[in-house]
Amino acid sequence: MAPAVRQCRRGLATQASMSTRRTPQTFAEKVVQRYAVDWPEGRAVKAGDYVMIQPEHVMTHDNTGPVISKFKSIGATKIKNPQQPVFTIDHDVQNKSAKNLQKYLTIEQFAREHGIDFFPAGRGIGHQILVEEGYAFPQCLTVASDSHSNMYGGVGCVGTPIVRTDAATLWATGRTWWQIPRMVKLEFTGALAPGVTGKDVIVALCGAFNNDEVLNAAVEFTGEGVKGLSIDDRLTIANMTTEWGALVGVFPPDEHTLAYYDDLISKLEHPSFAAPSTPAPPEHPRLNKKRLEALKASLMTSDPDAEYSAHLTLDLSSLVSYVSGPNSVKIATALPKLEEQDVKIQKAYLVSCTNARASDLAAAASVVRGKKVAPGVDFYVAAASSVVQEAAERSGDWQTLVEAGARVLPAGCGPCIGLGTGLLQEGEVGISATNRNYKGRMGSPKSLAYLASPAVVAASAIRGSICAPTELDIEDLPKCSSPLISISPSSSSAAPAAAQEDLYPGFPASFRGPLLWTPQDNLNTDGIYPGKYTYQDDITLSRQAEVVMENYDPGFSSLVASLRSPSFVPGQPETAERDQQGMKGALLIAGYNFGTGSSREQAATALKSAGIPLVLAGSFGDIFKRNAINNGLVCLECPELVSELTKEHTKAGKRGEGGKDGELTVQLGWHVEVDMGSGEVRVRTLEGDRVYKVRPVGRSVQELWVDGGLEGYVKRQIEA
Repeated sequence: MAPAVRQCRRGLATQASMSTRRTPQTFAEKVVQRYAVDWPEGRAVKAGDYVMIQPEHVMTHDNTGPVISKFKSIGATKIKNPQQPVFTIDHDVQNKSAKNLQKYLTIEQFAREHGIDFFPAGRGIGHQILVEEGYAFPQCLTVASDSHSNMYGGVGCVGTPIVRTDAATLWATGRTWWQIPRMVKLEFTGALAPGVTGKDVIVALCGAFNNDEVLNAAVEFTGEGVKGLSIDDRLTIANMTTEWGALVGVFPPDEHTLAYYDDLISKLEHPSFAAPSTPAPPEHPRLNKKRLEALKASLMTSDPDAEYSAHLTLDLSSLVSYVSGPNSVKIATALPKLEEQDVKIQKAYLVSCTNARASDLAAAASVVRGKKVAPGVDFYVAAASSVVQEAAERSGDWQTLVEAGARVLPAGCGPCIGLGTGLLQEGEVGISATNRNYKGRMGSPKSLAYLASPAVVAASAIRGSICAPTELDIEDLPKCSSPLISISPSSSSAAPAAAQEDLYPGFPASFRGPLLWTPQDNLNTDGIYPGKYTYQDDITLSRQAEVVMENYDPGFSSLVASLRSPSFVPGQPETAERDQQGMKGALLIAGYNFGTGSSREQAATALKSAGIPLVLAGSFGDIFKRNAINNGLVCLECPELVSELTKEHTKAGKRGEGGKDGELTVQLGWHVEVDMGSGEVRVRTLEGDRVYKVRPVGRSVQELWVDGGLEGYVKRQIEA
């Protein structure tokens, strides 16, 4: 069904009190401030804070089916705010099997029953729809159960991914939790050379800053160079900040953003196909002059003294066209250099939410006009949305691509995520305008995938090898051997002292227990909870406790068991190991990016069930942290402790080499106690005490813990 036409409504944002504005904030922090609920009056939200948020919208796509199941399993029957969710069917749209069509019908029926905006298969990719239909709007906070929700930052909307449990929670309560990521400023200087695009910018960034400089950060794009970037360029850059490792990539709105919406709203009010006597269409519920004028009157910018963890710079005038790969977004090669290698291709793709907008199709059409796709090459084209395809058809660009030999796919995802027609076969090489070229993502793991701009993809399809468009004179491009970049800690990069947290009733004042140390970075979810158990839906929590860390250290479970008190009951640590002072259990100290990998939530529940109530690490994989907190496992970052343990208690002072005797899990006979109000971490060693500071978890996370996790929180909200 088409979205219901509603009157222009006030959004879910609130106006932050003037007292909060006295604390310097970044643009992203200011936006989150407007959507934070149950937040102390007068306190400014800052990077690192845990907040309960009530986002403007939450989008789900084909995964709406599992979210419906989760929604029902927690006892929910009513959508808290039917205007908040948006359903967009876009991932498996080429699949016409009875099972998939029934799935889509079930989602549509649920949308009709609850009055939720629903966009059927063929309307386009959800992220593009959210921009076209105003669900992602400047200075709003909109989330999606999809990793590329970063794209909304291209229009000044803070977009970030959530997991399915969060989506069900938002449907039921209108809110969920979020830890505000660290802030990174990226300053653009100079201007792009002719033929160099936003895709080249983000591919170059992924290759130049490829040591986790922006991992789990909110990247704010600033500088004089931003003025020369079109909105489509900004959407592309923001979209691929996901591959770069960030949680948010945002361009604060400026005069170009306002002009974009002026044009968009004008087209909605005066359709190009309407006759002069045709009555004006009804006012769009989200894209209308009233909302735009309100935006113009309240534009926000980062405060001059706002705090960033790092300041990156990129001179846009130093960029040539770049190609990513093969099979890695962290490998970026200048096109002139790669062209010399004469890399033959068998497939080319102009598809996805990254680069299949009208300007992208126009760029590709200008390259192929009057030419034919090379023999032995399949060139696949799919518009980002039906609106985009209609615009390309009116301009003649669509027909130009078809006449050149492009094979048309429906508006939606498809090859980008390894679904439908045209996947890479073993031994094949492909070049794509999409966002990911991980090994096996677009087909066979024994194929090679490169990423490039639409014009380069189209030119490569015509020649049959990776090349620049003939219209692009390589000699006119900058002669820099690599992008001109710099990185420096911000002048205020030191983390601000965390405020004393008022503890939520029932939350432990402290966590304490023996210290266990796993000297390993990037310990992934398969190492924590083996994949062979992931789809055993009937596996018990006590069984999860027995197999935890099996792929990393087979002796881990028995080691933890030897440290537990006789009263401990596997799977129930919050009742079996709690006393008047707080929680007891083995406290795990891990390296950096702990829990990277898949989104399986058993990686968190298995640790908790084994008797580990808290994990201290250098840093966490964001999805693991979300699953941990959603299931009542506390996660705190303490890089100082990790650094000291590495220097003193690992082989050669390096993580990944095991303990001094090669142990995978090191037991030192030390004891840890974490004060959850002050964030003080006291480590009792054989030589004396060591004290560290961490940022304590906020009341939103504490409340979830008391409720036994996010599902318990939702059930309590429903009962209330």
